Amino acid sequence: MIKLKSKFIVVEGAIGAGKTSLVLLLSKRFNAKHNLEVVEENPFLSKFYDDIERYAFQTQIFFLLSRYKQQLELAQQDLFNQSVFSDYLFAKDRIFAHLNLSGNELSMYERLYEIMVKDIPRPDLIIYLQASTEMLMKRIALRDRPFERKMSFEYMRRLN
Repeated sequence: MIKLKSKFIVVEGAIGAGKTSLVLLLSKRFNAKHNLEVVEENPFLSKFYDDIERYAFQTQIFFLLSRYKQQLELAQQDLFNQSVFSDYLFAKDRIFAHLNLSGNELSMYERLYEIMVKDIPRPDLIIYLQASTEMLMKRIALRDRPFERKMSFEYMRRLN
């Protein structure tokens, strides 16, 4: 069995890039734990794709708090004894916030983020997956998640 030198490994990329699939493969291959982003539990997500401007703040705050809770739990685990693969980087939340929020909402988000980021474990390695916007849209359509059905090509182009 191959022993990993890196203990906390993050796979990042746009929506539909294959992050979760790769994390599940790698964690199985290296007998490691996996930390997966909780997307389906966000009660605002399907409404967000219907009306981004109206639901951006609620959606973003839910993700920030959810990711923060997951990352704190990860930090409390023993990262020294077993490797962990994660399908998201905490800092990505801030990227989404800057794409979707503005004004007072972005300012409030930034205040919360700055308080939380100090507690987040830093990855030893980040793997970044890339794909064309066209390919991402095909993959999103194939997996057919209800909350992603109204995701626009233009929104994905901005993310990519």
